[in-house]
Amino acid sequence: MPSPDYLDPRLTERRNPRTVGIDVASALQIVDLLNAEDRLVAEAVYGARRDIAAVIELVVTAFRQGGRLIYVGAGTSGRLGVLDASECPPTFGTPPEMVIGLIAGGAAALVRSQEGAEDDAGAGAAAIRDASVEVRDVLVGIAASGTTPFVRSALGEARRRGATTVMLTCSDPPPDVADACDRLIVVPVGPEAVTGSTRLKAGTATKLVLNTLTTGAMVRLGKTLGNLMVDLQTSSTKLHDRSERIVMEVCDVDRPQARAAIAAADGRVKLAIVMARRGVDAATAERLLEAAGGAVRRVIGDPPPVIP
Repeated sequence: MPSPDYLDPRLTERRNPRTVGIDVASALQIVDLLNAEDRLVAEAVYGARRDIAAVIELVVTAFRQGGRLIYVGAGTSGRLGVLDASECPPTFGTPPEMVIGLIAGGAAALVRSQEGAEDDAGAGAAAIRDASVEVRDVLVGIAASGTTPFVRSALGEARRRGATTVMLTCSDPPPDVADACDRLIVVPVGPEAVTGSTRLKAGTATKLVLNTLTTGAMVRLGKTLGNLMVDLQTSSTKLHDRSERIVMEVCDVDRPQARAAIAAADGRVKLAIVMARRGVDAATAERLLEAAGGAVRRVIGDPPPVIP
């Protein structure tokens, strides 16, 4: 018996048999239904771990060659890409142009839905041209369904320009889309609790993968000492306090000494640590870090143990 015409082959558009009664559920029952679905997400992401790791290595290679990580998406996918890109400078001290997010509909789509923008294939290719995507870059197209025209055309244009192309999706992409990608990250989280609402499980899976891509790449570049955030930008009171506490812990100094070390390093926590631990000036510390590929551990040894 053939499938009814209304059935969509995309996994993200199928109905979820576990939530057909959600409209008559109590508030607590709705919470339980959504939570039960959310618990499936981490396992699905784990299933894609080898592909995620492979993309991390591609991104690290791009960064070391002066290239960029560029996310492109529409709707929730685009917003999550922009979010992840915007969090890299304060967390890892990267320049804003190192990781960027392109969203269908432009900046206005970040705060107000521009759903029709995802169908503009010409705009996807234009966004890649406007961003001057080139051979050193890695472009990650994000499309929960794997079929978004804006993302598909962006991937095609990036491929024509010689960039490394990746698709992150929660449904098997069409063959032509897969063929336009050097790597695929497929996270099959299954049908949503509310059919087609990919801001739910698909959005959560996307956030987890993007967190892993940038965190993994930055750690591989030496942006942490152990699990300490030593390349953060001290752009707020909270981050000033964190940077001082990091220097205090790693260098075994009090807060005034930590503050002075950071000031002498012109606000660069990683540099302050090397200066304080090795007893050298800023120029020497910079040379030591450069010779170590930016990895503080190679210059000063292991980080201090965690105090229970």
